[in-house]
Amino acid sequence: MAELVFFSGTMDCGKSTLALQMDHNHAARGRQGLIFTRNDRAGAATLSSRLGLATEAVEVGDGLDFHAHVVAELSAGGRCDYLICDEAQFFTTDQVDQLARVVDDLGVDVFTFGITTDFRTRLFPGSQRLIELADRVEVLQVEALCWCGARATHNARTVGGVMVVEGAQVVVGDVAAGSDEIGYEVLCRRHHRRRTTAATSGSGALSPDVLPFEPQHSR
Repeated sequence: MAELVFFSGTMDCGKSTLALQMDHNHAARGRQGLIFTRNDRAGAATLSSRLGLATEAVEVGDGLDFHAHVVAELSAGGRCDYLICDEAQFFTTDQVDQLARVVDDLGVDVFTFGITTDFRTRLFPGSQRLIELADRVEVLQVEALCWCGARATHNARTVGGVMVVEGAQVVVGDVAAGSDEIGYEVLCRRHHRRRTTAATSGSGALSPDVLPFEPQHSR
């Protein structure tokens, strides 16, 4: 039976790479699918990976109806066995409902990929709805790392390397942003709570809770 699957994780955990790999695997078995994305770092109508791989995709705007789009494709004599939907956190809740209808009414597999929470550690509406509706939620096992080497669990927004906690939920940026640009960084919970980014980590002690230390005096 067809499934709605949500592959989730932080930035830098390989979501887009997996999306491209899954499309390749299904196409290699003779299946035909449609690829969708929104706000990809490489520009409109493109699904790209940080490893340098990319493919054409349908750019998702607020007005796109997934169910109507697939029905139109099938009515025109096309074939659609699966959907690849990257950056699904940016989809509207109605669009996630439409994806569920694509699975249930049309028997088409839907594979969605996205981050779960924003830079304020709050759920994206699209991700929340996917968690509520998906047949399976798969947390990706490729671990992104915080600058300290611990497993990264939170996404941070930075301006000039300094973490910010206010602003619009969706602002397109990249982990390779310049010193004065809006960028993103993955952090462990401890350093997200302390707002300590890679750029600011050298500005003071990493932990304000360190044990007291007194140097030993020579005898």
